[in-house]
Amino acid sequence: MFERIFSILKKEFLQIFRDPRMRSIIFLSPLIQVMIFGYAATMDIDHVPTAVYDLDNTKQSRDLLREFSYSKYFEFKYYLSSLEELRDVIDRSKVFGVIKFDRGFARDVIGNKSAELQLILDGTDSNAASIILGYAGQIVGNYNYRALKERARALVGNEISSIPMVDLRDRRWFNENLESKNYYLPGVISLIVTLMSLLLTSMAIVREKEIGTMEQLVVSPITPFELILGKLTPFAIIALMQVTLITIVGVLWFHIPIRGSLVLLFFSTLVYLLTSLGIGLFISTISATQQEAMMSVFLYNFPSILLSGFAYPIADMPKVIQYVTLFNPLRYYLVIVRSIFLKGIGIYYLWQPILILFVMGLTIITLSSLRFRKSLG
Repeated sequence: MFERIFSILKKEFLQIFRDPRMRSIIFLSPLIQVMIFGYAATMDIDHVPTAVYDLDNTKQSRDLLREFSYSKYFEFKYYLSSLEELRDVIDRSKVFGVIKFDRGFARDVIGNKSAELQLILDGTDSNAASIILGYAGQIVGNYNYRALKERARALVGNEISSIPMVDLRDRRWFNENLESKNYYLPGVISLIVTLMSLLLTSMAIVREKEIGTMEQLVVSPITPFELILGKLTPFAIIALMQVTLITIVGVLWFHIPIRGSLVLLFFSTLVYLLTSLGIGLFISTISATQQEAMMSVFLYNFPSILLSGFAYPIADMPKVIQYVTLFNPLRYYLVIVRSIFLKGIGIYYLWQPILILFVMGLTIITLSSLRFRKSLG
């Protein structure tokens, strides 16, 4: 039996690495995706292009503008002189926001009245607009705090130290600098393992049907179990090679922290491969051509990514969709990978998602294998 399985393994590896384009897809594609997510795909918002429309033009308005410009979040690109210019820079997407002071801002500040400042934002990207509003609110809040402190010192003198205040000091765990790449790059492992294992498994088996060699395998002295094992094992090995490659690039090039066990990472990847290889095997049974297999893979893969929590938090999704995500294997694998990289936790905390993946994977690959055997018959 082992000789027959080894023969299938050897044939699959020769078939895969014989084609230079396939080698490029296997090894270059993960590197390209890591570079894209490491440099381009970021949710960090800083140096927001901003315009200033200051009708007051006083020391008080310039002081507050200085607070905005000294932060790393706002970068002044234009100084406007009319409402027409304001509309133009927003409509043409030259800036993301406009800071507008009306006349009388300084008069209200000096006269102990509530002064108004307007921040006009392009709300096309609602998530970015919400984050920028939070930054602006923090800057204005700090400005108000200092102004109140100076006013109180002028009124009560040195006794201001006896006035009770709340000092909020935040501490970020696991991702101290709140860098997006630390969150997204571990997730790239999950995406590449899923996509590559699905594509390679489904298309390799369908290719056998197209060129007519599947019939030769069926009549050969090899059992369906040996055929399935020989077909799937090479793709599991390739997936582990890709995990190793992405981990090395992420840690050495992008300085992504890996605080957990590499043994647990590879073990959980093997457990997850039961699901992705099983789904790829199922797709091969319902596809007659490689084009059909590729379209079926993307039909499954795109909703799987959206419902995994890779880009959008599952807690923010509607309740019905949250229940649907419970049947998505990628959701659990993402939790495991990010926890190993960022939190450094072990099997004591991760046994539940690993067990869920094992049960799901065992079920999927068993059903897919039965269907594959039936299709061979």
